[in-house]
Amino acid sequence: MATARDAAPERTDSWVVPVVRGALALIPGVAIAFSQDHSAQLGLLVFGIWALVSGVVVGALALRFTTTRGIRSLFAVNAVVTAAAGIIALTVPGGLAFLLYLVSVWAAVTGFVEVYAGLRSRGRTPAARDWIAAGAFTAVLAIVFLLLPPDSVTAVGLLGAYLVILGVYLVIGGFSLKWAAAPERATAGSEQHL
Repeated sequence: MATARDAAPERTDSWVVPVVRGALALIPGVAIAFSQDHSAQLGLLVFGIWALVSGVVVGALALRFTTTRGIRSLFAVNAVVTAAAGIIALTVPGGLAFLLYLVSVWAAVTGFVEVYAGLRSRGRTPAARDWIAAGAFTAVLAIVFLLLPPDSVTAVGLLGAYLVILGVYLVIGGFSLKWAAAPERATAGSEQHL
């Protein structure tokens, strides 16, 4: 049974999700960039902490700020997969091959789900283009990690680069959503006073 909340357009405060998600991606990306250690163990540790925190925090925010039931379900799947990948990275001992495999599987699943969410939402929410782009970035990461020659410095460096690129893109996209919604709210407020 559909409720009024499910039929409502995307909330004007939905910009919070991409901004928080972007900020959470920037922190480990910068940490990797300034670290001398680019071992597989560092990659697993940074990816694990980021994925666990990001999965829980962004999943909770997405469920709160995303109004369409089908899209909420897709972001719930992404949150669970991301948090589970983080737990696996932090608890299962492994080396470079494990890092490449884990990040590839995680990126393929979450990238596909996010692209699908964006394609399903085109024309209904301005965030759809950002979902498509972020999902595409993540899917490209999966392909790169599958084709990557076994070298931990390159793998961890590319993981850091992905997190920085994704973080910057999402922060810009989130604030663009906020600033685009501000004139709409002002216009709607002035029409109510007439």
